[in-house]
Amino acid sequence: MLESINRKFGPNTLRVSILVLVLVLMVLFFSTQIQNYLNPRLFVRISTSVSIIALIAVGQAVVVMTRNIDLSIGSIIGCTAYFLGGIMALYPNIPAFLVMPLAMLIGAGFGMVNGLLVSRFKLPSIIVTLATLAIFRSILVQSSGGRSITTASLPVWLVDFARTNAFEIAGFQIRWMVVIAVLVVVVMHIFLTRFRAGRQFYAVGSNPDAAEFAGINMQKTVLQAFLISGALAGLAGFMYLSRFGNITVVAGLGLEFKAVGAVVVGGINIFGGSGSVIGALVGATLIDLLDNSLVRWELVSEFWRDAILGLLILFAVAMDAILMRRLNARRKKPIDEKVQDPQDAISTNGTTPKMEEK
Repeated sequence: MLESINRKFGPNTLRVSILVLVLVLMVLFFSTQIQNYLNPRLFVRISTSVSIIALIAVGQAVVVMTRNIDLSIGSIIGCTAYFLGGIMALYPNIPAFLVMPLAMLIGAGFGMVNGLLVSRFKLPSIIVTLATLAIFRSILVQSSGGRSITTASLPVWLVDFARTNAFEIAGFQIRWMVVIAVLVVVVMHIFLTRFRAGRQFYAVGSNPDAAEFAGINMQKTVLQAFLISGALAGLAGFMYLSRFGNITVVAGLGLEFKAVGAVVVGGINIFGGSGSVIGALVGATLIDLLDNSLVRWELVSEFWRDAILGLLILFAVAMDAILMRRLNARRKKPIDEKVQDPQDAISTNGTTPKMEEK
């Protein structure tokens, strides 16, 4: 049965379907535990928060697909939000349509630093980004001089952007932040699955030697992955600035944990080569919904929230490993049986089967 489901839907579709089912069950469970849980306010709060996490989860997913990881995303968000806020305070008349590209450019600059260190100097990404996590944060602390960005210094349109609705469905407000995040996920999904340049990220993570033999520029692909991650973190920094307004030097702290969690829970293989940004979006929704629900659930202390999220990540990794091991075993079994058939292949001792004598 598992084999037939795998042939019909594929591993990525199966992962996403299971995640959606878990998401629905989680909503139903908390609706029985928390009074007035299902309401439009919860939807707006979760969707607005997820729109930020989804962006960095998509960037993280692209990096992980290449067998790397970016732990500096939280610091990039903080730096982008603070520096962008400073620029907008000094030059409030900058056209609105230029602000998001500017934020992505700032983030891409930080991503380029990570990408060059990993791709050019062949340094382990976990070490590089762990170092730049601290370096970028230190740059923010030193350059800020202890000052904070306040909503009073920002243009009104920027402060109001996070609360602006794109449209409304049956009383549920859909903010522009949510629309932008969904568009990014859709565009990245199409790029990664339909275009050769996007498929190269999978190839590099799946089999680096084969990808290099096929003519794929490994250094360029890894650099591009970190540039995408940095640019999307920059866009998330813009949304962070608009949502919170008051930005301090600790802005974005800890978001890298949620990004990694969303990617792992979303079914992206931590060893690279497989996964879907749609899964990263569902994983981000699952992580943020659980986090927000645990805050309101009186039976769980706030000190256990991170522990539960950690257990969720471990469970997701274990289940993904078990699922993929079983699917690969069932996929390999018919091939082994076919090889053992003397009418179809060479016999197991390396010689062709003898023809039956007349």
